[in-house]
Amino acid sequence: MRHVISALVQNVPGVLSHIAGMLASRGYNIDSLAVGETEKNQLSRMTFVVVGDEKVSEQVLKQLQKLVTVVRAEDITDKEHVARDLMLIKVEALPGARSKILEMVNVFRAKVVDVSSATMMIEVSGNESKLEGFIDTMRPFGIVELVRSGVIAMPRG
Repeated sequence: MRHVISALVQNVPGVLSHIAGMLASRGYNIDSLAVGETEKNQLSRMTFVVVGDEKVSEQVLKQLQKLVTVVRAEDITDKEHVARDLMLIKVEALPGARSKILEMVNVFRAKVVDVSSATMMIEVSGNESKLEGFIDTMRPFGIVELVRSGVIAMPRG
């Protein structure tokens, strides 16, 4: 099972590598990781996605809570939350295919952010299944390059 873990951490140099290294050294694979400053510039929010059972989630949380730089950490998987991922995807877009690509861009509520003579770069945000669906839709056109931000998530309310 995939667990979405949200951690509020001190915004200090090395905190990301320290936390990622600690988890890796204990054998936990991070499936997705996103980090950014919060409304308080001295704090950052880290969102991890780890795969495993409840025991894995509990152990990751216990390890995080031992660290001085971690203010708070929680598994929000079973809580009402909003999760989003951002993707930039560059696809082959020869003149004959552009209208079909633009049609799919509209269907997925995506946005074209760059166009060249042979490619289009498209920005897509949403949940993981939406991004996976868009990737599948773009495969026949030819995916040149793709980058994703990783999941960011916040509990509702």
